[in-house]
Amino acid sequence: MRGVLLAAMLLWIPLAPAARAAQAGAPLQSAEQLYQQGHFAEAADTLQTAIRSDPNNAALYYWLGRCYFELRNYDQASTNAEKAVRLSAQNSDYHLWLARTYGRLADARHSLWLGMKTRKEFELAVELGPKNIPARRDLAEFYTQAPWIVGGSRKKALEQIAAIAALDPVQGALARAEFDRQTGASAAAEAQYQQVLQGDPSRPDEFYEIADYYAGHRNAAAMQKAVDGVLRIAPADPRLGYYQGVILAIEGERLPEAERYLKAYLATTVNRSDYPSHANARTWLGHVYEKLGRRLEAAEQYRAALEIDPDSSFAKQSLKSLEKQ
Repeated sequence: MRGVLLAAMLLWIPLAPAARAAQAGAPLQSAEQLYQQGHFAEAADTLQTAIRSDPNNAALYYWLGRCYFELRNYDQASTNAEKAVRLSAQNSDYHLWLARTYGRLADARHSLWLGMKTRKEFELAVELGPKNIPARRDLAEFYTQAPWIVGGSRKKALEQIAAIAALDPVQGALARAEFDRQTGASAAAEAQYQQVLQGDPSRPDEFYEIADYYAGHRNAAAMQKAVDGVLRIAPADPRLGYYQGVILAIEGERLPEAERYLKAYLATTVNRSDYPSHANARTWLGHVYEKLGRRLEAAEQYRAALEIDPDSSFAKQSLKSLEKQ
């Protein structure tokens, strides 16, 4: 009987801090894995369950906010990002994602108040993490694009770009190119992109940023140089098919192959914020169908793109142009 009573008593002894941390870490790791696989709703369910037993874990709210961000539920994303920041106010990345969420809400609601909150959170992210290059790049872009009334300032943008260049010359050159692009200095922007290409970056995202610029200018040859860089360093990158399809769509010569690339990209990747959007992929696929004379299928793709992203100017303009013909 004493043995039974002792066993029962042991069940009621609170877990040691290390044991509690291990228990909390398991659902968090599971949620992060689901997130990386693109299963954002499942990851959110896992995190909500974990929060019920560990309501003061900032990381749980941070990842839940990111899941809602990917699901385009920016109200819930901001609510959870705010909780993460309250629980861990010195974390630069938490402030960065709260700023990104506020930015989406500010754009959707045309809100100056949310615009000012966005700036404040970006600035806090940089203050808390001076070496946080994504935060500095986002802040530089905010300063470049935002009206002065919410804190926009080209001078401050250039100060951030200088700080980025001191940390990472390639990122600094890309940040300057983005600034030049947004301020209408196209020749200067292209010179920066060419400088980066000649320096042979070491990360796929840097090549893709250049490829996106040239896609916007319908320059397939320059896009191909950037994509060749990814093929050298990361030939299995799942985003490659999208860019290869876009190049062929622009060239207009091997259109059935372009169709295969774009359809494969749509079938094998999830629609996530750090990948080329499925809305853009469907719009490019619509361009392929237009060039093949398949107008009805082109219109279907443009409308499907707008269902994914109702604010896509690329899809809107493509559909409007098709309907005028």
